[in-house]
Amino acid sequence: MSWIKKELNYLKDSLSQIINGFLLFILVSSGLGCAILLNYFEFNGTIIAFLSVIIQVIALILSYFLVRKYFTKKDEKRLENNKKS
Repeated sequence: MSWIKKELNYLKDSLSQIINGFLLFILVSSGLGCAILLNYFEFNGTIIAFLSVIIQVIALILSYFLVRKYFTKKDEKRLENNKKS
């Protein structure tokens, strides 16, 4: 039973990372979802492509803001290691 508690605590501690991963998955697949939805409603292929690309660009920008904090943490650690050397 103690390993179950340990695993549940681990999931609770990493809940924000799980949510970020889910949001990234939604953002990455948003262009495809838009294309499938517009195709279902029988829109023109040019409109489908245009709107899907616009939505995917917006999703990439939002993904950048979600992932940016991970890159800044690595850069700060790299700068600290260089100062110590």
